[in-house]
Amino acid sequence: MNDDVRNIVLGVAATALSGGFGWFFRTYLWRRALRRKQAFFGLPTGSDCLFVVNRQMGGTDSSLHRNDAFALLEISALIKDCGANVQIVTHDAARQGFGERAEFCVGGPVSNARTTAHLASMLPGVRVDLSTEAGPDRGAIQVGGETYRWEKGVAEYVLLARLTGGRDSRPVFLLSGQTANSNQAAARYLARHHTRLAREYRNGSFCIVLKVVNSDAYGPDVTELAADVTGAARTPAAAAA
Repeated sequence: MNDDVRNIVLGVAATALSGGFGWFFRTYLWRRALRRKQAFFGLPTGSDCLFVVNRQMGGTDSSLHRNDAFALLEISALIKDCGANVQIVTHDAARQGFGERAEFCVGGPVSNARTTAHLASMLPGVRVDLSTEAGPDRGAIQVGGETYRWEKGVAEYVLLARLTGGRDSRPVFLLSGQTANSNQAAARYLARHHTRLAREYRNGSFCIVLKVVNSDAYGPDVTELAADVTGAARTPAAAAA
């Protein structure tokens, strides 16, 4: 074997070795990221989860607002990435506890009875104005001594929470917005920032308030963190007072 042939063989071998190492390293990083995503959402491969949908305000019991359907699509993509299966149920048909399966519950307490139950049992420090008449406090979210009021087309607020009943229980993700647009904004925020949320809260429970800015112009795209109300939301309002 002359020097030219030897150099070619060595070059091919080095290329194959570096390519194989690069493939292995990328696969390792991808699998590690997938395991962390699955741990955060409580969705190991092949597991089942529950998606609880609300009803459209002013519509029939079986109707769903377009933006809430978009929220379903946002979260369904996350579920598919984790290799899990989803069961979609309406809010008044979800007759079961929590912890055995991961759950995504979308909609405020006015349109979602299961949200009402979750707020009462797991976020007793949160109060939501349930009035249907027009007024400045309609749909307002009260928590931690602050009131987050809905200003149509200008500012909308949504609670985004990850709630767990114990170490081995699967989480409940609550997206309780003042509007269907804010529900979709919370789903999009969760999809984009789940890595940071998992790192910041160490896969534990949290409750944050998100503000959707100028929805008339930007829809659900411009969302900012208004407050972290984890402690206040989990403390009964009477005790906090």
